[in-house]
Amino acid sequence: MEKISINPNRLNWCLEEANTSMDSFLSEINFAKSTIEKAMQKQAVLTIGQLEKIAKYFDKSLLFFIEHNDVVEEKIHSLQFRTISNQYPIHSKKLRKFIKNVENQRKVYLNLLNDLTTPASQQWQELELDVNNIKRSCSETREWLGLKENYKFDDLRNAVEDKGVMVIVSNGYNGSWQIDKKDSVRGLSLCYEILPIIAIKKQSEGAQAFTLMHELAHLLLHKESAIDNEESFYSYQGKEKQANEFASAVLMPDDFLATINLEELRLLEIQEYDNYLNKFKKEWCVSGDAILYRLLNENNLSQNSYNEYRNFKIQQIRNTEQEEERKKELGIDPPIIPRSYRHREPIKMFGKNYVATVLNAKENKHITLFKASTYLDNLKIHTLHKLESEIV
Repeated sequence: MEKISINPNRLNWCLEEANTSMDSFLSEINFAKSTIEKAMQKQAVLTIGQLEKIAKYFDKSLLFFIEHNDVVEEKIHSLQFRTISNQYPIHSKKLRKFIKNVENQRKVYLNLLNDLTTPASQQWQELELDVNNIKRSCSETREWLGLKENYKFDDLRNAVEDKGVMVIVSNGYNGSWQIDKKDSVRGLSLCYEILPIIAIKKQSEGAQAFTLMHELAHLLLHKESAIDNEESFYSYQGKEKQANEFASAVLMPDDFLATINLEELRLLEIQEYDNYLNKFKKEWCVSGDAILYRLLNENNLSQNSYNEYRNFKIQQIRNTEQEEERKKELGIDPPIIPRSYRHREPIKMFGKNYVATVLNAKENKHITLFKASTYLDNLKIHTLHKLESEIV
């Protein structure tokens, strides 16, 4: 069997990008160190199967490792990806794969819109906001989005998508469309002139809504790509502070906030806050944390009270994690959640506008049924037909 040589510089580049050592890499793919050492000396020692194993690990093509020239990062990653990677080095293979899928899905969407002679909306560029006056910018944004009250996450998402922004929410199930549950990244925005993207980690509706508006702030206020981990949503400086204030005031304008009885709230114990705020959380599609953060910024809540609440919530999360770990040690498997609504998952992940465009392209014979299935997270044909019945 013919053996293959590789470009060692390209393998080293992949190791550096993944922030992993050669030993860890070899351990994960179960490779003999002597074989890879010869390969790194440009000896033809790899079988096609071994090269496929390496390529799969790094999510690259076979040819990537055979090419003689060094890697030109501009040809591998988009400007948007490089921008966010410079802000927050993306070493996780799963997260890199997710972002790659997101960018590919955008290309699919643009191509389908072009086939249907339906240009992508560019209304997102119409709004000129003053970064030095967040309150006024938020008021203008609410009016621009047509927000009233008693909205849900899907209402906010549809309003943003109608302005020409693609919104993707990661899947809760393991796979290529999931942001790992242990990954601290909550959201990202990729700033393209046409069809910019906001991608959000699947969370509670309130957390998703806040992340959506936070990322929208980066597009509208800062006109740039950004990636945000959990810490970004508790930042008190720079652009992250502006994005948090923007998200808070868009979701909870002053007249909303005025309906909270502050005297009653201040008399409560920290553990009673959530129950007291339940009505407001549902009406405004926010978390209790978001409401208290907004009150803090308006000097209606002390920093000490907010910190106590944050510590209380963090301890709740830790208790839940410890309980899950205890059950794991005892061999108690988590309940299997049946995917009864598998046909709706593409809508939740890619948005109703995208799904409708794919189905429209199929109906107009621009793409085949098989291709439509591929674009919709590889839905099985009978499941795709079930989805069609829900899209009007």
